[in-house]
Amino acid sequence: MVKIGLLILFYFTFPLLIIFLCKKWTVLQKLGTIVLAYLFGLMLGTSGIFPDGSQQYIISLQGRPSIPPAEMVQLVKEGTLSSGDVWANQIADVQNTTQAVILLAFPLLLFSIDIRKWLKYAKKGFISVVLALVAGIVMVTAGFFIWKDSIPESWKLAGMFEGIYTGGTPNFVALKMALNVDPALFVVVNTYDMIVGAFLVLFFITIGPKIFRYILPKFTEEKGIEIEESEIVKETENLEDFSGMLSKRTLLPLLKALGFSIVIFGISFGLSLVLPKLPQMVVIVLSITTLSIAASMFKQINRIEKTFQLGMYLIIVFSLVIASMADLRTMFNIGMVNLILFITWCYFGSLILHLILAKIFRVDADNFLITATAFIFSPPFVPMVANALKNKNVIVTGIAGGIIGYVLGNYFGIALAYFLKGF
Repeated sequence: MVKIGLLILFYFTFPLLIIFLCKKWTVLQKLGTIVLAYLFGLMLGTSGIFPDGSQQYIISLQGRPSIPPAEMVQLVKEGTLSSGDVWANQIADVQNTTQAVILLAFPLLLFSIDIRKWLKYAKKGFISVVLALVAGIVMVTAGFFIWKDSIPESWKLAGMFEGIYTGGTPNFVALKMALNVDPALFVVVNTYDMIVGAFLVLFFITIGPKIFRYILPKFTEEKGIEIEESEIVKETENLEDFSGMLSKRTLLPLLKALGFSIVIFGISFGLSLVLPKLPQMVVIVLSITTLSIAASMFKQINRIEKTFQLGMYLIIVFSLVIASMADLRTMFNIGMVNLILFITWCYFGSLILHLILAKIFRVDADNFLITATAFIFSPPFVPMVANALKNKNVIVTGIAGGIIGYVLGNYFGIALAYFLKGF
C-alpha cells in the first residue's frame, strides 16, 4: 500500500519539477512541459520497473484495464494468479484511474475562455477557419478509407486526428478518453505528432511565410483591434506562466474552480447513466465540454486566475501517466508503417488542402498561416509565428481561431469517429 501511495505521489508531484525545470532552463522551455512529461514517462515505462504480470493475468484481464479487487482476491485464492500479479494489477488500477484527471482538466481550460470576445475577433479570419475545418474533415476521412483495413480501430484514430488538427493537445487527450484508445497506440501517435509538429513549427517560422506569400494573396491591414491587441497578446503569452498559483490570493479561487470542475464531471457522469444506450465516455466528454463552455459565460468563473494553467498541469500529469503505461521495446510493433502513413496523410494532407482552398477563396497568406498555426498547435504558438511573419495584426485572429478549435475539437472528433465506425 505504501508503494501505491508513493506512485500516486510521484504522478502528481513530478510534473511540478518539470514545470520548475522549464522555467529555469530555456532549452527545456522550448521542448515544453508536455514533451518532457512524455519523455520521462516513456523512460519509466521502458525501464522495466513496472511488472507486466503473468500470462495468466493478461488472459484474466479479458481486455479490461485492470481486474476488480474482489475478483482479484478470488483468483489469487484459487491459485490462478500470484502476488506479483496483484502488484501489477494495483499499478494498472492507479494508472487507469489517474489518467481520468483529463476529465477535470478540460473544464479548467475552458473556464478562462471568453467565447463572445473570441468570436468577435474571429470575423477577420472566419473564412480561413472554416476552410481549415473542412480540410481536416476531408483528409482525415479520406485517410480512414485508405488505411481502415490495415490499422485496427482506425475510426478511433480518425476521430483523434480530427480533434488534434482542430483543437490541439487538449482535445487530443480528451478524445483518447472518449474513444477509449489503447494507451500504447496513443503514445505512438502522440510521439510521432510531436516529431512532425517540431518540423512544422520550424518550417512555419523560417521559409513558410515566403512560400505561402508567393502562392496566396498579400495581407491587407484592417483597423479596429489595435487598442486591445497588446492586452490580448499578453494574455496569451501568460498561458504558460505557472507562477503565483500557490499564493493565497490565487489558490482559494483556484480550488473553487476545481470544485466547479468536479461538479461538472459529476453532472456529466450522472447524465451518462441516464443515457445507457450511448457510449458512457462519449456522453461524459461532450457533456463536460458543453457545460464548461456554459460555465465560462459567468464572470465569477471566467475571471478566476490561472484556471488554464491548472488545467495544463493536469494534462502534464495525464501525459506522464499515459506515457509510463507504454514500453518503447514493444509499442512500435503496432503496424507502425501504416500508422505513420495515416498520420502523415492527415497532417500534411489537411495542410495542403487548406492551402488549395485558401487559394480558391483568396484568403491572404498571413491569415492562412496564422489560422493553420492556431489549429494545429494551439494559441500559445500564434505570437511566435506572427513574429516570423513580421505582422502583429494577425495575432488576435490566430488566437481567436485557436480558441474556436478548443471549443469545437471534441464535438468534431467524436462525431467523425462514430460516423466512420459504420463503414
